[in-house]
Amino acid sequence: MAKAHKILVVDDEPTIRTLLRSTLARADYDVVEAASAQQAMVSVNIDKPDLVLLDLGLPDRDGLEMIAALRGEAGTPVIVVSAREEMDQKVAALDLGADDYVTKPFDTLELLARIRAALRRKLTSQADKEVVDVGEIHIDLFRRSVRRGTDDVHLTPKEYSVLAELAKHPGRVLTHAQLLRAAWGPAQERHTPPSPQAA
Repeated sequence: MAKAHKILVVDDEPTIRTLLRSTLARADYDVVEAASAQQAMVSVNIDKPDLVLLDLGLPDRDGLEMIAALRGEAGTPVIVVSAREEMDQKVAALDLGADDYVTKPFDTLELLARIRAALRRKLTSQADKEVVDVGEIHIDLFRRSVRRGTDDVHLTPKEYSVLAELAKHPGRVLTHAQLLRAAWGPAQERHTPPSPQAA
């Protein structure tokens, strides 16, 4: 079973955090919360969320200043969820690196759709990188190494080839032939009988 995506909710309003926690939990996301910018940065370093929902009106720091720090080197998606409706605020947030901007009050179904879209974009962008991180799994496609947390994962060359092929195509269904070609190379095609034609 795939590991649930972890989402960090950064908002100083307890009622909003409660609403988002229950909405996200029903959608099978893991949820961590922060009520301030300081708590958010601690959570990013410890919990390593897959996506951040960020309110701009934080008590200790303006949310706009937080966007780049929350995205970090991993390019974690940040969706601003704010009561600020001014266009200049939206433009500023997006220019600073936010992936999306949702104005309060918001429709929970629309927010969930925007979260799914942001996570898909993250997975797609990772396919073009030499390093792929999924939860605790770290795959270095250049060095052909795999780690889970701090532990090295030892795979046979063919096991690694299949895993790397899957990592390069996140969210896509790969055929049996594609996986065989990844593990055995083009030579396998000469020894694989053709599929029977449909009548």
